[in-house]
Amino acid sequence: VLRDDFRQPPGDVVVAVGDPAVLECVPPRGHPEPSVSWTKDGTRLSDKDERLTMRGGKLMVASARKSDAGIYVCVATNVVGERASEPAELVVF
Repeated sequence: VLRDDFRQPPGDVVVAVGDPAVLECVPPRGHPEPSVSWTKDGTRLSDKDERLTMRGGKLMVASARKSDAGIYVCVATNVVGERASEPAELVVF
């Protein structure tokens, strides 16, 4: 089972260069519990990037750069399939 509705979709975030940025989403209820990943501008983010931390439904950018600005989507996945959240914009000024 994977419901359609995100309990908390990510919201737009505005930060200054060098500040930490946090995007947060609470995935839909599912059985088994869905795992959460993130995409930026349509590309899945890698947890290999040491500036990014993905824990639960949170995406934390340690020190925002201009290049981090973009459209982020929270993706919930389990054996039934996947659901994408509404997009959220990260603005870095």
